[in-house]
Amino acid sequence: MPRPIHAYVHTDALAHNLMRCRQAAGEARVWAVVKANAYGHGIERAYEGLRGADGFALLDLDEAVRLRDLGWRGPIQLIEGVFEPRDLELCSRLGLWHTVHSDEQIDMLAAHKTVQPHKVFLKLNTGMQRLGFNPDRFRAAYARVQALPQVEDVGLMTHFATADVAVPGIARAWEIFERTTAELPGERSVCNSAALLRHPELAAATDWVRPGIALYGSSPDVDAHDVHHWELQPTMSLRSKLIEVRDLQPGDQVGYGALFTADRPLRIGVVACGYADGYPRTCGTGTPVLVAGHRSRTLGRVSMDMLAVDLTPDTTDIPADAVIGLGTEVTLWGRASTGEVLPIDEVAATAGTLGYELMCALAPRVHVSVTD
Repeated sequence: MPRPIHAYVHTDALAHNLMRCRQAAGEARVWAVVKANAYGHGIERAYEGLRGADGFALLDLDEAVRLRDLGWRGPIQLIEGVFEPRDLELCSRLGLWHTVHSDEQIDMLAAHKTVQPHKVFLKLNTGMQRLGFNPDRFRAAYARVQALPQVEDVGLMTHFATADVAVPGIARAWEIFERTTAELPGERSVCNSAALLRHPELAAATDWVRPGIALYGSSPDVDAHDVHHWELQPTMSLRSKLIEVRDLQPGDQVGYGALFTADRPLRIGVVACGYADGYPRTCGTGTPVLVAGHRSRTLGRVSMDMLAVDLTPDTTDIPADAVIGLGTEVTLWGRASTGEVLPIDEVAATAGTLGYELMCALAPRVHVSVTD
């Protein structure tokens, strides 16, 4: 038998979260962002739940090829654009839209021989300081791209650096975008997940939105609102089982480094899950888990292949009459088989990171299934 650790991708939850983003987007069309192999879910596994989007946004040409192989014939947007001239040939062949954020990319387009006109989004830097033309150079870049015979349509886009917080928020960046693009023709796209859910009025003022993390059941502004506030559902569940049950006496220590010491009699379980499976080693004692659907906590240091959890009714939500033993299900994040939910953001917070990282870090040795 294989190790009992298993991940599940929930297509019903993906479809639900896409619906929630559509509700916030109003009349704007929705790019479903599937970069990083659909945030670790796998493009092929996530596709069924997200195929109701108006388009897909991603980074890698290989991912675009995989979407076309799945039968997607709608828009696909390369949100970092092309990296070298020959990428434009594949853009032409696959009918890809792509972002233009530098003079070098405009040079590539100007030298490109094509009979298939390109659709591009010109990117404005409104404060992220990552990609895009600064406001004082944007209109000149726009005029240059608009004049190219290789280009059919020019859209206008930006990416907010602080849409997930109230201060400084998006007001200044949105003002820069509005002022810089005033009266320029072209479809507009500015909203990531945080901007879409927190500021749906921006979706009403633009043509496309680009939700990413919200599609995968993680809050885009987790310090302010959890997934329940946004009515998002977990799209990835990581479950394993107990492979050992032990009784501790006061003074007994648990795990490498002896970082946890029992101060009372405790019953603990050993779970077949460790950092080699993608579970963060930085999750210390107290990280929430579900044992048979009941909230509990980890104890001590996570090791490569195993971690310890508390099974003691007095220190967890496990009922005293619950039958817990070898083979009992442990949910590390997501949805238990009994329906209880442990948001991935809660686990990530104890590791000092975000749900994004946990999704993307799921190890190849963990078997993944698609379920509704």
